[in-house]
Amino acid sequence: MTLGGVAGMLMTVPAGAWVDASRRKRGLVAIPGICTVVASALILWSQSFWPVVLSQIATAVAGAVIGPAVTGITLGIFRQSGFNRQNGLNQAYNHAGNAAGAALSGLLGWQFGLPAVFALAVAFAIASIVSVSMIAPQLIDHAAARGTRESAPDGAGNVRGLNVLLTCKPLLVLAVSLALFHLGNAAMLPLYGMAMAASKQGNPAALVGATIVIAQTTMVATALFALSASQRRGYWPVMLISFAVLPVRGLVAAHTPGSWGIFPVQILDGVGAGLQSVAVPGLVARILDGTGRINIGQGAVMTAQGVGAALSPILGGWIAQWIGYGMAFLILGLLAVGSLVIWITCQAQIRSISPVPKWS
Repeated sequence: MTLGGVAGMLMTVPAGAWVDASRRKRGLVAIPGICTVVASALILWSQSFWPVVLSQIATAVAGAVIGPAVTGITLGIFRQSGFNRQNGLNQAYNHAGNAAGAALSGLLGWQFGLPAVFALAVAFAIASIVSVSMIAPQLIDHAAARGTRESAPDGAGNVRGLNVLLTCKPLLVLAVSLALFHLGNAAMLPLYGMAMAASKQGNPAALVGATIVIAQTTMVATALFALSASQRRGYWPVMLISFAVLPVRGLVAAHTPGSWGIFPVQILDGVGAGLQSVAVPGLVARILDGTGRINIGQGAVMTAQGVGAALSPILGGWIAQWIGYGMAFLILGLLAVGSLVIWITCQAQIRSISPVPKWS
């Protein structure tokens, strides 16, 4: 799983560049579907080390490509003026699909065993390939999809250099804030499951699995709220709320050690993640509008999130072993205070970046 995570993190920026340059964006959505089929087949074929590693890498590459690809297609069809609305709907359906997939996987696995879960993944992958093939290629404006303001077929003549990723202050503020947030957030659920196991309270595996559905269902509602709030108030307050949720989540996790406590912990996770799933792509699209580097910027921000998430379990596990689970939850939650300080300090740069008011 670690090797797959590293592969996915290394792939996010190249995947964004690939989406920016490609005129076959529908194929870049189909590729993750194919990777899912391959990953499922490999695990069904063999559970030895290398087939499982290859399956994790295939799944990670799929995850790295599909985010920028869907963003690019959405921008190409709806342009900046319609992106915020459609991206909000995309994310609501995304979380609804995750919740339905988790529930169906549990049901089919219980009734028919693990092979049925892999068969479900293959079925969903095929459905996604069929769905994206129904988008007419001529609807996608590839210049708009990468964030250029000229009518050339691919907008290549109006593309800024890659140094824009390192010199654009709002983008750097966003990336650092998200890295700190995910450094505190990613380890929260697995540590809570381990705390339950250590205190022998309930069945951690069953409860953690069930709360995936709760978190994703919460994200559907918060994604729709983020769509409305960002349109009326801009992205800055939406991200502020998402950062403020993590310290509260840490407090709840530290002071509700019973098995029921995992439900508010995951509902709060759904609030933060649901808000960010809408606001982050929208912010990157607006920050890099006119540079021709929107999708590679999405990949760069995903990399920053991935670095924080990759280090979080190491940090959380070390703190839990050193001074206990309760303090681990509090310290992980407090890391978001760093995100809040950065976000509030730099609000002047971010508040000016708002969605285009109306789509026509």
